Amino acid sequence: MHRTALTTTATVTGVVALLALKPHHSTHPTVSAQPGPTTGPATGATAGPGPASRTGTFTGAVIDTRYGPVQVAVTLSAGRLTAVEVLQVPTENRRDREIASYAVPRLTDEAIGAQSADIDAVSGATYTSEGYSRSLQSALDEAGA
Repeated sequence: MHRTALTTTATVTGVVALLALKPHHSTHPTVSAQPGPTTGPATGATAGPGPASRTGTFTGAVIDTRYGPVQVAVTLSAGRLTAVEVLQVPTENRRDREIASYAVPRLTDEAIGAQSADIDAVSGATYTSEGYSRSLQSALDEAGA
């Protein structure tokens, strides 16, 4: 009985200590107040009766993340997401470029597969993933998709 109580107490103490060490970030990426010069429909945008007829390239908002701006442009064909071009990602240092090089292709593949901005973050690239997803949603909103 004594051993069980000791083990339970030690386990609870360990869990509390681990939770206390977890960093809590209250800042989230924010949309830039002034969109970049390429924000808005780029080329081939057509107005049709609904989102399914949207064709063209649409540029998302610049999303300022903790490590730098993220911006994407989407290409739609008959309302279907066919391509995502990354216009900006954090590249200030070698680590930023390394993260972008493995995260961006995964995010792009997932976005095209999901046909939406409702995609999972890439482990180790949380800020880039969130910026990518928010810019992607902004581009899809611009397209009316």
